[in-house]
Order: sequence, then C-alpha cells, then structure tokens
Amino acid sequence: MSDPISSAWDRLRECPQSTLFDLFGADPERVGKLSRRLDFALQGHDDVGMLLDWSKTHLDDPLLDSFEALATACGFEQARADLFGGGIANPTEGRAATHGAMRGSGTQPHVEEAEALLARMGMLVDAIHRGALGEVNHLIHIGIGGSALGPELAVDALTRDLSLVDVHVVSNIDGLALEQAFAACDPATTLVAVASKTFTTIETMTNAASALDWLGKNGVSDPGGRVIALTANPERAVEWGVDETRVLPFPESVGGRYSLWSSIGFPVALAVGMEEFHALLAGAKAMDDHFRETDGRANGPLLAAFADQYYTRLRGCQTRAVFAYDERLAMLPDYLQQLEMESNGKGVTIEGAPVSAPTAPITWGGVGTDAQHAVFQLLHQGTALVPVDFIASIAPGDELDPTHHRQLLMNCFAQGAALMAGKESDDPARAYPGDRPSATILVDDLDAATLGALVAFHEHRTFANAVLMRINPFDQFGVELGKAIAGQIDSGEGQFDASTTALMAAAGLR
Repeated sequence: MSDPISSAWDRLRECPQSTLFDLFGADPERVGKLSRRLDFALQGHDDVGMLLDWSKTHLDDPLLDSFEALATACGFEQARADLFGGGIANPTEGRAATHGAMRGSGTQPHVEEAEALLARMGMLVDAIHRGALGEVNHLIHIGIGGSALGPELAVDALTRDLSLVDVHVVSNIDGLALEQAFAACDPATTLVAVASKTFTTIETMTNAASALDWLGKNGVSDPGGRVIALTANPERAVEWGVDETRVLPFPESVGGRYSLWSSIGFPVALAVGMEEFHALLAGAKAMDDHFRETDGRANGPLLAAFADQYYTRLRGCQTRAVFAYDERLAMLPDYLQQLEMESNGKGVTIEGAPVSAPTAPITWGGVGTDAQHAVFQLLHQGTALVPVDFIASIAPGDELDPTHHRQLLMNCFAQGAALMAGKESDDPARAYPGDRPSATILVDDLDAATLGALVAFHEHRTFANAVLMRINPFDQFGVELGKAIAGQIDSGEGQFDASTTALMAAAGLR
C-alpha cells in the first residue's frame, strides 16, 4: 500500500491536462477563482495592496483539490505551526528558523529578543543620523550571499528618491568591486558595515581588512572606530577589533538569506531611517499573518507553490523566470535566485533519503521592458516551457510624462496575454504556439511596506514548496565543498585533477 504522499502525487498525475484557452473557455469564473486581492491595513504605516493573478497557469479545480490533499499529506499545517512556533524547522542542524520573529511573527520570547535587538540597532542608527560619529555621508556595506543581496535589494528599491546616507554594497572578493566603492566615497565621512553571521567568512573578512587599510591610508586616524559589525557571533567581532557598542547582533536561528529583517538590514535603516525600516517589517508581518491564518488555495504563497510544483514535477519545467516591470525591483530576480535555489536546491528529503523527483527549478529573470528585447524570443517561440512571473506597480516610480508608465504596464500585460494566446501563421517562423503560463503580481505602489510584503510572500512560497517536496529549506551545505577546496588550494595542500592543477599553474597559484 502506498503512503498518503505517494497517493497524492499519483492523483495529481492522473488529473487531465487542458490548454489555457480551454480552461478559460470552460470556466467564466476562472479569474476570480485564481486571483487574490490582498489588502493590509498597517497601523502607523501606509496600507499595502496587491493583486495576485495565477489564472494564466494550468491550475484548475481538480488539480487544486489534489494539491490541497498533498499539502495535508505532507503535514503542511504542522510545518507552518512549527515555523512560527519556534519548532525545529531546520532538522539537519537542529534549529528553529526565527526570521519571522524579527518582524513580530513568532513566540513571545523570540519576538521580545528581536525587539530588543532592533531597538539597539535603532539607537545606533539614530545616533549616527544625529552626528554622534561625526559627519557620515557614505556607508560601505560588506557581506556576501543573503548578507548582501537583501540589503542591496531594499536599498536600491527604496532610495531612488532620497537617501539619508549613500550606501554601497560590496560582496565580490574581486578587488574591482571594492575599488568602485572606494572611488565613490570620501573616507573622512565613510562608515564600514561588516555583515557576517560567523564573522569568519573569508571573502567578507578579506574585503573588510582592505576597507580598513583604505581608511587608514586616507587620513582616518582610527579606522576600526568606523566599523559596524552585523553578526550572530558578537564575541568574534569584538576579538576582530570592533567596539562592543558598534556590534549589532542577530540570533543564530536567523539564516543568512532570511536576515534582511535583522541587523543585516542596518544599511537599509541608515539609508531611509528607522521609520521606513519598521514599515518594511510591518509589511512582512502582514504577509506572515495571511500565510499563517489562511488555508488551502486561498493562501497566496501556497497557491503559488501549487503552481510551482505542477510545472516542475508534473510538466518537467527546469526553470522559472521572473520579470520585474519596475526599475526599483531590478535586484529582485537576483535576490530570488538565492532565496529559492539555495533554499530548495536539495537532493535529499528531510529524512535523508534521495528525492524521487526534481526540486527547485533554476530561477532567472530580468527587468521589463529590457528583457523583451533579449530573452523573450525563447519564451514565446523556443522549445522550453518556462513559467513566468510578472511583477509591476500600478503607481509609477517616476514623475515624467505618464506615457512612460502606461507603456510599461501595457507591455507587462501584453506579454502575459501573448504567451497564453499565441498566434497562428502560415509562415512557421512567424507562428506562436501559445498555451504558455504566467502569473502576475500587481502592487498598488512600491513603498517600504509593500516591499516587505513582497519579499515575505516569496519567503513563504519557498517554504511551502519545501514542505510539499519534503525537503529542508533552511540548510545550505552545498556551498561548503567549493570553499573547502579553495582553502586547500590556498594552503598548498591536497591533490587535484589534472585540469585544476593545470589551471592553478597557468594562473601562478602553484
């Protein structure tokens, strides 16, 4: 007898597959069934409104019924309760995942700890803005992975109009990245934030040492006094030389790619102020509440995960594309690459058994309308079936002639319509097959609260996918092997394949 999870997948495989054209023709209520309007009234902050439209996917009632049965078989409700209740959400490392507590979603002890840590950050941010550390015009934020991608996304999205402090995020060990930041900053008015969970990440610490050297060589008498440490290992930061008053800790149970809400968000708060940072948290908290309190297909992130699973496991799609029709979200595809691929790019289940089907697809994307003239040829006429997410804002981010934003939105909506409808032609080179899926997230405006809700939506979507696949989204051992081998190359130890040995010799590393 098969287990409930296998039975649920068998039922899903037996569901008939219909074209998008047939699905719309058979159900005049389809848009209403597969769209969600989410409106969040936030106390003390602007309200958040967004429309989630998954009607141009191949989901239908039989599939949704079967996916809801799969969620039940996989223990979705208990897994969700464990996530918010401080249970072991990361079984391979025996940890909770408490990033939600940083925005007020979690157990009382975790939330109280988060509030205290954020209050500490707020005091330092306010002190800097008041001039307690002298004139501060620039911040060089040094991190890698989630310690850089989250802050860079938020700073880029929220500082198009005004920035209290000019922030430069550096993650690459390539010295050119750091030199570009140096060239844009006055060392006399520059702070350096070093973001590392362990405060041992070799790329981050190497860049940090070079930043201090740059400050010292350019007239700063106490370079160490210009450093802010963002870490879950405050003792190590103090040992490295950071003054204890300038160490901003965050909990060990907050993973790097989920750490924007913690002190890793310091550059965001410094750039836009603590009030805006709290709006970011409030928007994420509102999405937490929706995800926690809503069941089945009415749950926006879970509905998105149903579609993800359908295309990855039932239709064999190896990639998913994300296109932001808003310059303020230019960094979102990069951010989602790490969130989704590092979280769910796994090969074993939470029990340690090999997975029996594909896990995370390759996430990629770009910015509309640029991408239309670069990669959309493949989406419309290529041989690969690629589910597409479109993300846009009803309110423009510019003050130019409204025709700019009108054309932007027209292009966004037209691409989804064209992917679905296709076009017949007697000339095969001019024919479009159509029946290609897309989803659209349309926000009322893109402010701090909306950005928080949008990022939290994708966090929960990623988590829901992991539960449906029975994998752990909160570990990332796959990044360790390459680091270990790089260390062996650096130390001159270890035996390597002939190709690697030849490359090291050609580069002068051996």
